[in-house]
Amino acid sequence: MSKQLTTVNTQAVVGTFSQAELDTLKQTIAKGTTNEQFALFVQTCANSRLNPFLNHIHCIVYNGKEGATMSLQIAVEGILYLARKTDGYKGIECQLIHENDEFKFDAKSKEVDHQIGFPRGNVIGGYAIAKREGFDDVVVLMESNEVDHMLKGRNGHMWRDWFNDMFKKHIMKRAAKLQYGIEIAEDETVSSGPSVDNIPEYKPQPRKDITPNQDVIDAPPQQPKQDDEAAKLKAARSEVSKKFKKLGIVKEDQTEYVEKHVPGFKGTLSDFIGLSQLLDLNIEAQEAQSADGDLLD
Repeated sequence: MSKQLTTVNTQAVVGTFSQAELDTLKQTIAKGTTNEQFALFVQTCANSRLNPFLNHIHCIVYNGKEGATMSLQIAVEGILYLARKTDGYKGIECQLIHENDEFKFDAKSKEVDHQIGFPRGNVIGGYAIAKREGFDDVVVLMESNEVDHMLKGRNGHMWRDWFNDMFKKHIMKRAAKLQYGIEIAEDETVSSGPSVDNIPEYKPQPRKDITPNQDVIDAPPQQPKQDDEAAKLKAARSEVSKKFKKLGIVKEDQTEYVEKHVPGFKGTLSDFIGLSQLLDLNIEAQEAQSADGDLLD
């Protein structure tokens, strides 16, 4: 086996990035990712048409319970980029509501009456209005206490230091996704790790110290290791099957889905984990859309 086999094969996934750009991504924006995590990041960029070099999408690596974990965060710049490419885009207005403002909203006419008072006081809520030619305006209203959980999340320091900016971006993204049909998960919930406890996160196998002329990198696995890998593979297959079912993708369409979204799929454990992570993204997007729809009811 050659050392070259450890190189990430993403060329088949992303045709818009040159090999030099992929190398730059791996060494900077996606630094610290495993090969499989990096492949998922690049694949997500390709499928969503987001450009990490333009701050559309961020790759964050942090230490989880079982080692390095990757979190994909979609910036408001990425959401607005996709929104502006939508036919009929007419812009998004977003404002925060302070405790000394006068605010009224007519749910039937979707008319907003916002009178600003000074001193404005603390932020108590916010709203965004997404406009599109030929469609009714989409209005998203939120109270500030609806994002209290963000203060305790992985990006809690950013929410605490720049709450007004983060809250405004959060509302704007929700409105944009609803109005322009952007099917992509909120950045706070997108993660590369499996969503169930019985699917272990991918970890590279330990490698021997070798000289440049050696062909073999990995030592032959022992039988207990083989049994363990087989059990993990079986669990991963079962979890993928459940996620396909949750998305409503029938068995006849699953092969087509894999061929389209996971080129070079060979049925290995890392392949199934990568597929499981990709399905998680779709499930997150589906659930986020449903939650945003409930917000307006």
